[in-house]
Parts: sequence; structure tokens; C-alpha cells
Amino acid sequence: MRFRIYTAACLLLFAAAACPASSNEGGGTPAFNSVPELAAGFHSLYALNFSGAREQFDTWESQHPEEPFGEIAVAASYLFEELYRQGVLSSDFFLNEKRFLHGIEGKPDPGRMKSFQEALDKARKLAKQRQSKNARDPEAFFALSLASGMESNSDMMLKKQHVESLKRLKEANEYAKLLLAEQPDANDAYVALGSANYIIGSLSGGARFMLWFGGIHGDKKLGMEQLGKTINGGLYLQPFAKILLALAARREKQDPVAQKLLRELSEEYPDSPLYAAEYAKAMGHIIPAEMHPSP
Repeated sequence: MRFRIYTAACLLLFAAAACPASSNEGGGTPAFNSVPELAAGFHSLYALNFSGAREQFDTWESQHPEEPFGEIAVAASYLFEELYRQGVLSSDFFLNEKRFLHGIEGKPDPGRMKSFQEALDKARKLAKQRQSKNARDPEAFFALSLASGMESNSDMMLKKQHVESLKRLKEANEYAKLLLAEQPDANDAYVALGSANYIIGSLSGGARFMLWFGGIHGDKKLGMEQLGKTINGGLYLQPFAKILLALAARREKQDPVAQKLLRELSEEYPDSPLYAAEYAKAMGHIIPAEMHPSP
């Protein structure tokens, strides 16, 4: 099925906010300003401490029930965990053409996916409530972009519902563009735009031609540049953009770029075997048994 080629969008469109926020003392909404509790939760998530991350997210969300970003963070934790446990967050998956095009084998964990969908539904509801007061609310656009991006990932890679995934992909891009029109410095939005550009630009000519009729274009070089914008100026998606760009760089045989980004991730998260293993692979080293991630 031709839509299987979009399964790669899973990894590259996981706009899941799974990363620590950088410092910002300007106040404002949590999507665009550092919140210590959320930063700690995202750090735990990237360190693969999934239950610890969710506990921190749930605590913050219970204290801020009107904020859609709390539910986005919870949803991100479930999706990131499932992607990790399915082996998607690795170059073994990303550089294997068969797996890259067809997605996971088997089915995802039903309980984890149920919790993921419930959090997405709550986030969308809260975002719409914000839009009832301000139709161009940036926080709402941010939440809706992430929700669509994550659902596209789930539909494509885990559920293998390719047509639905493509619809969600378009939504994520549209919301990201609306967000940037209202808040040009929201560099996290470039994860959705950059990953889509890279993936679509990687497709065969026939598949890309079909997507042009749906209003989706692709450019691998531009996509990697956009991921770089999130790395250089992003808030919540900066570390995630690093792993996306590192994996894209490995596909493009830009080894120095991949090595630099993976080294930085392994230094930032020294207790995580994932980044250390990926860095070793990028360097061409043999990976000791203790470095192999254990989903």
C-alpha cells in the first residue's frame, strides 16, 4: 500500500514536547515559557523514566486544569514510551528501509494507546475552550498542532491507518503555520514543518506528485534547516529536534552532524542507554551489551 511509505513520519512528526524547557523568566503561558515542574517531567521522560515523568505531569495538570499543555505532556509521555518500547527511536529502525516504510511489527499496547487518546481528547477540548475566547490563541494553536502531529504518528506507525495519518499530518502543519503567524519566535513549531518537509522530500517522485494535489510539498534540505531552527531557538522540542536531525543526518550520510547531536544528547542524559548507544553507532563503535537499550 502506497501510504505505508509515510510510516516514517511517526518518528519525524512526534511533536510531543518530550524535552526539558529552557529558561525564560518572561512569564506567560506554559507552552512558551519554562515551567520548572514541566521541565523536570520532560527531563525524566527523555531519561526514559516514563512513570516518573507522568507523575510530574499529572501533578502539574491537576493544579492547572484549564491549560491544554498539561494534557499534551501526558499524551506525549504515552506515545514516546510506546515508540521507545517498539524500537522506533533508534537508527536500527530508522535506517532499515523495510521498517522505515512499513512501521512496527505487531500491535501497540492497548492500555497505553487508550490513555494516549484520552489525553489528546482532553487537550483538544481545552484548546477549543481557549479559542472560544480568542480564536487565534497561540497556546491553543500549539496544543492543536502537537495533538495532530502525535495522532498522525500513532495512526501511521502504530495503527497503520495511513489515510487518517495523512489528514492529521496536514492539520499539524496548518496549525503550526497559524501559530508562527501569531508568535514568530515559537521555534518549536518548526519540528512539525521541518519533519514533514524532510519526509515528503524523501519520497519517490510518484508519491510526492500525489501529495502535491493534497497541498503537501517536500524539501529535504529545507526540512533539516527547519529542525535546526528548533535546536537553535526552541523551548520544549529542542532535544527532540536533535534526535530527529541526527537520524535524518545519518540517512543523508552527514555523519559529523549526527555525531555532534548524539554526543550532546548522551552527555545531557548520561543515564539513558539510548543516546549512548546511538552515539556509539554513529561513531562506528561496537556497542557493549550494557549499552543496549532494553525496551
